[in-house]
Amino acid sequence: MELLIKNVNIVDSSKAFCGDVYINNGKIEDIGILNRDCEVLDGEGLYLLPSFVDLHAHFREPGYEYKEDILSGSMAAVKGGYTAVNLMGNTNPTCSYMDIVDYVLDRARRIGLVDIHQTVTITKDMLGKDIDHLKLIDERVKFISDDGKGIVNNKVMLLAMQVAKEKGITVISHAEDDEISKIDTRLSENLMTKRDIELAKFTGCSLHIAHVSTKEAMEEIATAKDKGIKITCEVTPHHIFGTSSLNYKVNPPLREREDIEALIRAIKRGYVDAIATDHAPHTKEDKEKGAMGISGIEVAFPICFRKLVLEGHITLNRLIKIMSENPARIMGLNKGKIEVGYDGDLVLVDLKRIIKLIHQAFYQRGKTIPSMDMKFMEG
Repeated sequence: MELLIKNVNIVDSSKAFCGDVYINNGKIEDIGILNRDCEVLDGEGLYLLPSFVDLHAHFREPGYEYKEDILSGSMAAVKGGYTAVNLMGNTNPTCSYMDIVDYVLDRARRIGLVDIHQTVTITKDMLGKDIDHLKLIDERVKFISDDGKGIVNNKVMLLAMQVAKEKGITVISHAEDDEISKIDTRLSENLMTKRDIELAKFTGCSLHIAHVSTKEAMEEIATAKDKGIKITCEVTPHHIFGTSSLNYKVNPPLREREDIEALIRAIKRGYVDAIATDHAPHTKEDKEKGAMGISGIEVAFPICFRKLVLEGHITLNRLIKIMSENPARIMGLNKGKIEVGYDGDLVLVDLKRIIKLIHQAFYQRGKTIPSMDMKFMEG
């Protein structure tokens, strides 16, 4: 298949100019002022960006398909401009086994909308104790995480990091001690962040810290990065936009204005590697019962564009770096840049057309997200 996208504003992390992009058999083959005898898409007035890559999402399949499944999650991802997604393992059964990985990857291939990677749990069935199953994972697994629960036992996390180091995979840390969380969620995140950084330093494993939400945790990460410790981190759109005043249940919780300001400073200074959605859909009934999670993959880019770019904190190029290029690099994908030889995974965005957020129009099954009194540009 050949496609020529013409007269478009081409923007990635390192450039911005008006021109044309030629895609052949899924790869970017030429960029410039071009003519080709093939299908032509006129993008005049629009912005052509690398599609977004989500390091952290939940499509709920298998086991919780009433909340979301791989089809509805993939449709939501595409609508949000994403073509690659890393799924967490807190499904039912938990993704502690390669047969679950096989199931998810096969479903994703048959649906064929986005590239999906499946994370395996750090501990068997997320019970916080047994890591013997890690011996059986193969090269398709790039990440392990008990996302949704922190690994409270220090020795278990240490041993898991040693296995990850041997296999060349990355540990994704959900930095939470649930016993401390019952007392203070901020202290819980801060303590576990520091602990996991120290263990990563000791073992030499690759550590990625998920959904950083406090100013203190981000300070620990920045200090570790300055010391050359091998870690990466992500923040979510909701943690850079919403405060605890929204009274919306997510884990970690929405924090305070000073935390948002600290996260944005870290983004500006280059300490934040990626923005990840932590897309975690629930039904209205489950949310009313206190379920933790927000469905954000369809609106992540417009939220971040408004908060970070339109408010003057960073450039669009910088936003693309942390929503496309960096997460693609962390996942080992040939995506995230508009350059010859890269995958032709691109998204056209109209940055001038404003639409109102209509929850009922979402493809995602979890339609209960906070009313943020926002209007968005249409992608």
